[in-house]
Amino acid sequence: MEAQPPALLSAPRMLTLVGSILVSLSSGTNYIYSAYAPQLGARLLLSHTQLNVIGLAGNMGVYLSGPAWGRVVDSKGPRIPLISAFACLLIGYLGIRGIYDNGAGTAISFMHLVILIACTFITGLAGNSGLAVAVNTTAKSFPETSRGTITGLVLSGFGLSAFFFATVASIAFPGDTSALLLVLGLGAAMPMLLGLVIVRQIPLPPPSTTLGIEGGLHGREGYHPIPSGDAALFIHENDSNTSLLDPTELVHEAPNYHVPESSTAVELVPDRIVSRGSSVRRSASRAKPAHDGPNVHGKQLWLTPEFYLIFVIMSLLSGTGLMYINNVGSISQALYAKGNPNYDELEALRWQAAQVSTLSVCNFAGRILIGLIADLIRIRLRLPRAYCFCIVSTLFVVSQLSAISINDVAHLWKATALLGLAYGGLFGIAPTIIIDWFGLSHLSENWGYVSLSPLVGGNIFSLLFGRNLDSHTSDDDTGTHSSLPLVRRGGLPSEHQCFDGRDCYVSSLYVTVTACLIALGLSVWAGMRDQRKTAEAKREVVWDAED
Repeated sequence: MEAQPPALLSAPRMLTLVGSILVSLSSGTNYIYSAYAPQLGARLLLSHTQLNVIGLAGNMGVYLSGPAWGRVVDSKGPRIPLISAFACLLIGYLGIRGIYDNGAGTAISFMHLVILIACTFITGLAGNSGLAVAVNTTAKSFPETSRGTITGLVLSGFGLSAFFFATVASIAFPGDTSALLLVLGLGAAMPMLLGLVIVRQIPLPPPSTTLGIEGGLHGREGYHPIPSGDAALFIHENDSNTSLLDPTELVHEAPNYHVPESSTAVELVPDRIVSRGSSVRRSASRAKPAHDGPNVHGKQLWLTPEFYLIFVIMSLLSGTGLMYINNVGSISQALYAKGNPNYDELEALRWQAAQVSTLSVCNFAGRILIGLIADLIRIRLRLPRAYCFCIVSTLFVVSQLSAISINDVAHLWKATALLGLAYGGLFGIAPTIIIDWFGLSHLSENWGYVSLSPLVGGNIFSLLFGRNLDSHTSDDDTGTHSSLPLVRRGGLPSEHQCFDGRDCYVSSLYVTVTACLIALGLSVWAGMRDQRKTAEAKREVVWDAED
């Protein structure tokens, strides 16, 4: 007799969830870059543009490797990606630490700069491999009705990574950048080995929803209950034994499914609704495997308009987020240095760390909250989850407007918190939207292609920010610059530091506000488009049912 899968709240399933969160927590270390970037620049005499190139190398490692890791996870499982993540984290962060320790206030050679960029790149490779495993495993181990919440919970670990490792390092080794890099190398790599043991796909439990047709079908030969899922939301209980399926509410999750003739059971398959006899009886999601539904992937994905829609939205929003995340340390230093004759390097470092921690915690919160909101919109309001993009885009717009208006480093946390919520929400909801639009079977591969989108906006906005910040630095502090004496502010030599506060970077924020407003318009269109397609599918179901 075939063994039954574990129950929904069984220990193996919960252990997989906890393991996936730990792997995700260790995969988001690129978000901590701004916590040590200014110190890296000070020791190695790097310009802001060079620091942005190094930060972007980590982002490129994350996003360029997405399609490849997606294919590996979908076809081979978690073992290879987790081993690779372990090795890449060790090599990457220990390599960065070696270059940092060997620097002594003199400019590094071009070759060392290339090695530094390469080390940052492979930490990005590790991040995506671990995240792909965590998201894919949990998405296939939990039912669709809780997928938004569960996915958001796993992704929240990715967002909390910077806060966790920065806090550990600051408590154990306060003010020691070399120790921070060591903590990142060892502390992030070890959970990947733990994931090899506890992170595995757990089959979904057998359905609890059964059919009551013609006096009940239990015990009849050939009877197989239909898997339960979101379709349970569309069932109206008319009496204790049987219930009629309301065709006007049948199709929300699977709009093109019909009920074929069958002597023993009712199932949902594509195109139109038919029933044996005079009534359509109670059913649940589909008479197909639990992961069936849309199945768009490969070449077909690139021919789908929805792919380009989500690609552009994510490119604009994630590019804005990456620009801010990679440079929030420099922003805080510029604001702190503005008109401050009593510059304290240690105090500047505290403000810098505070922004990183705020960003990380809000990134974490955004990923959880958006999952709850997405399931609420889907289940309670019966609206497409794509409308969550509108919420996220609005948060991005408000965060950038807030950053533009702030002149005091003491208030910078407000813009940072909003940006963290928005960025976490974006990456918390995107995989769920991809499942809704393209299906679960090739989730990691499809997410890999979509995750190429931050490279476009991230590269453009981050390099623009670095060039803008460098253009406001000067070898003297006369003219338009602060009259403060030339000192090593924020650990950076004066020729690489801007003392003009908000003016150092505000023009870059005007560009990102415009980008976020465009993304907001596209998000509204995406939600309305998804809702219109669902309404059309419902009408087709009603017409076919009447036929």
